[in-house]
Parts: sequence; C-alpha cells; structure tokens
Amino acid sequence: MSEKEQNNFKTDVIIIGAGPVGLFAVFELGLLDMKAHLIDILDRPGGQCAELYPEKPIYDIPGFPVITGQELTDNLMAQIEPFSPTFHLNQMATELKKLDNGNWEIKTDDDVTIEAPVVVIAAGGGSFMPKKPNIPNLEEYEGKSVFYAVRRMEQFEGKNILIAGGGDSALDWTLNLQPKASKMALMHRRDDFRAAPDSVSKMRTLVAENKMELHIANITELHGADGQLEAVTVTPKGEEPYKIECDTLLAFYGLTMKLGPIADFGLNLHENLIPVDTEKFETSTQGIFSIGDINTYPGKLKLILSGFHESALMSQEAFRIVYPDKKLRFQYTTSSTNLQEKLGVNEKAA
Repeated sequence: MSEKEQNNFKTDVIIIGAGPVGLFAVFELGLLDMKAHLIDILDRPGGQCAELYPEKPIYDIPGFPVITGQELTDNLMAQIEPFSPTFHLNQMATELKKLDNGNWEIKTDDDVTIEAPVVVIAAGGGSFMPKKPNIPNLEEYEGKSVFYAVRRMEQFEGKNILIAGGGDSALDWTLNLQPKASKMALMHRRDDFRAAPDSVSKMRTLVAENKMELHIANITELHGADGQLEAVTVTPKGEEPYKIECDTLLAFYGLTMKLGPIADFGLNLHENLIPVDTEKFETSTQGIFSIGDINTYPGKLKLILSGFHESALMSQEAFRIVYPDKKLRFQYTTSSTNLQEKLGVNEKAA
C-alpha cells in the first residue's frame, strides 16, 4: 500500500474535535452502527477538559457529584471503546469539499484525506492554536526549523534541539526527545515550571548529568538562512544576551482558541458560532452538523451536558443520511439486547 493510500480513509461520520462532546458523539453514533473518525489539533483526546483543566473538578455532569476533566475524558474513552473510533491527533482540518458522489471530503494539515457522508463539527470554542513568541522574522523559519508541535518523533532524530516553555508539553517533549537528539537544551523565562513535578525532577537530573542544558532566559533573536535555524540569541533577566547554537526550535508557549479553517468552510456563521436547528443540530448545509460550544441556537447553554443531548439528536439524523434505505428503530440500552451486544455488556457481566 502506498503512503498516499495509507493517508486516505472512508468512514460514516467525520467528527472535528475530540473533546467530551465529540467523544460522546462516537457513542451515540456507534449505537446506530455508524463508525467515526475524529480530527483534533491536540495530541490527546479530551479537548479543553484534558488540556486546560485535567485536575479541575466539574460538578454538573449527571450522575457524578464531582469529576475531574481527565477522569471524564478517561470514562468517555472507556465508554466508546466498543466502537473502535479512529483518531487523527495533532492535526487540523483545513479543507472541506463536496464530492460528486454526495459525500464530504476533509483534508488535514498532515496530508490526511477522509471521506464520509456526514461531518460533525464539535470543535468547542474553535481550534487550539499555538501562542507564538514575539520574535522578528519568526515566520520564515516556521515549519522548517521552528515548530509548535511534535507530529513525528523521527523528524527530530539527531537534531540540535532547543525547547522553549515551562509547561507539561515542554517538559514531556524534552524528556522524550533527549535520547534521540544530538544535543538538547530547555529554556524558560524563570526557574519555576508548571509541569508535573516528576518531569521537572527528571529534567534536572539530566542537566546535573550534563546530558542536556537548562537556560533561564527569553529568546530575542533567531539566526540562520533560508528558513534553517543556526542559533538563537537569548537574554536572561537583568543580564547580557548570549547565543545558543541549535538547528531546531520547539516553542511551547501555550495555546489560544481560534475558529481556524472552519471559518472558511462556507457555513453561515454568527459571531464566530455556527447556527443550527434544534431538531437535528444540522447547520445551514445538509449533512454537516454542529454540536457543543461551537454551535448557537435560541436558548443555547454552553454546558457539556447540553452537548451530550445534542449528540443524541444529531445521531438520529446522521443515521438517515448514512443509511437512507434503513428504518430507524428507537431502542433503550437498558432493555435492548441488540444494543447491549454492541456494548459487550453480557460479556462483561460474564
């Protein structure tokens, strides 16, 4: 199979966004025999819950007096396991077009193409976009020697890497790439990190063993030619600037929310939100649905539980599009042996 064939997929439903609402949509679709592929710019499922407040308690999820963002994500992942969804993480949906056969085709910025009769936009407040440092001529290096995410670790094999940032992403990738890099350095504006204490401890051990460098400073200038980085100038607080030689910069300065390429999909937008009906949660374009915080309708409440309700109704209409010749039969998971078989309930009980 060629690389191009490996990057082309067909499925029943494409879901843009792997937050709680997108994950629960997999469950509702799966009950109706629809397979889903999910696209998310983050490197893990869970959306804002997993990325921004994994340890923050949530008090309004039905049946859970209190649950953290990560616990909710873990529970949802366990719930959808019987339906084997396919995740395309660290990717952004960049193009949407209607095919001659009536299906939709979505392309990502990682050259992945997915075709399906139904698209569901569950992108929360939009795409998480990297915060970029204010450095002159940064754009000419982006995508060549300056990166904001790691998509393929082998890309950084043997590189002289400088990682900038002080959060979990910066520390995680420092530890993961250090054995693969020819040289590794971490730079943060202060000697205090927001990452997991165990990761910080492991990083400091590597520094003490002279297996990597730690710089407490800010990047002020890039040096190189034709997009290839050769060194950066860094400036410690109250001290003179100096140069660090490197051929790769990974900048992890956090994330911000933007609507991103979805704004160019040709949908009717209202104040950067997607209007939908409240019967099917379909957009102004047939076959494209929107659920969760990114949609809007009269009386809309931006709550996770509202998104769960929207997922259920969306799935009913998606079934009619995916299976136009089949009759939709409403069933309860509590009493339907058919649904329980799909969930493997009897097997688990045994």
